[in-house]
Amino acid sequence: MRILISGGGTGGHIFPAVSIANAIRRRHPDADIRFVGAEGRMEMERVPAAGYPITGLPVAGFDRKRLWRNFGVLVKLFKSLRMARKIVGEFKPDIAIGVGGYASGPVLKEAQRRGIPTLIQEQNSYPGVTNKLLCKRADKICVAYDGLDRYFPAEKIIMTGNPTRKDLDEIALTAEEAKKELGFDPERPLVLSIGGSLGALTVNEAIAASLPAITAKGAQLLWQTGRYQSDRFAAVAEGVAGVKTEKFISRMDLAYRAADLVVSRAGAGSISELENLGKAVILIPSPNVAEDHQRHNAEALARRDAAVMILDRDAVADLPAAIATLLDSPERREQLGRNARAMANTGADDRIAQIIDQIISDRKQ
Repeated sequence: MRILISGGGTGGHIFPAVSIANAIRRRHPDADIRFVGAEGRMEMERVPAAGYPITGLPVAGFDRKRLWRNFGVLVKLFKSLRMARKIVGEFKPDIAIGVGGYASGPVLKEAQRRGIPTLIQEQNSYPGVTNKLLCKRADKICVAYDGLDRYFPAEKIIMTGNPTRKDLDEIALTAEEAKKELGFDPERPLVLSIGGSLGALTVNEAIAASLPAITAKGAQLLWQTGRYQSDRFAAVAEGVAGVKTEKFISRMDLAYRAADLVVSRAGAGSISELENLGKAVILIPSPNVAEDHQRHNAEALARRDAAVMILDRDAVADLPAAIATLLDSPERREQLGRNARAMANTGADDRIAQIIDQIISDRKQ
């Protein structure tokens, strides 16, 4: 069995893609699974670390604010389309899977042109342009939110949920043990801030503004600042008792298990993980993403009282009070976590692997 998986750009695309690959590998240990990503993006490191080969395309996203820069983007797109033709032609996959991100477009377009079955895994409640362009010729579209028949052919949609990292569920430690393992006081509440692997400036500024509120409540903070802003915000946290900053948290299983309250962007992958784990969360959706899909994601939880949503423009002013209110009320945190858990759709990776098997089987008959 030959499987081609394309997409990436953020952890929200990469982690589901790797989870799907792992589920296929569990069902078919001898499957030949290859990835296609975008040059210079994080998938070029994370996918090989997960044990899979990857080829990078020079593709990049369109600059909607500075249109004159898009000539270079078009050149990269045409080069990527040529590379995709070669990759698909030489590998001859049984199926091509697109998880979103720049690289999924050229690969799935070429697979569809050749009559190779394709599957789209849409993580968000509002799909990106690439998936909306590819959906008509896709065999199946796996989604995590209701209402996507507004954008995709209804007969192709399957509600699977978003694949998440299995290690997050499998950790055997208690919350107290996880806090101790991370170097925190196991008896005091812990706030976890995960603005993103590269860093989210507004989230970091809002957390900086919230330090007095967090320490005044006797709480602790594990603060993922992201790669680009680590020095600035590590200096802000220096000397503040019970606060630790990290560029990137590699042991998210420990961090999630230890956390009493999470502050996060509203990427689909993070939301699915928080739902599966039943965590109380304050979501600050990024306004700098295509079609404002993070706000749609956050609203889907906020409407069901499964998260507190604060808009990016209000975060610095409003986050301190929101954190203080939730630290004062374990009952409210428990209610949010319970409602989030009720929205979880676990086992998505195995369901998608089963759908892939069925598509391939149907095509071979």
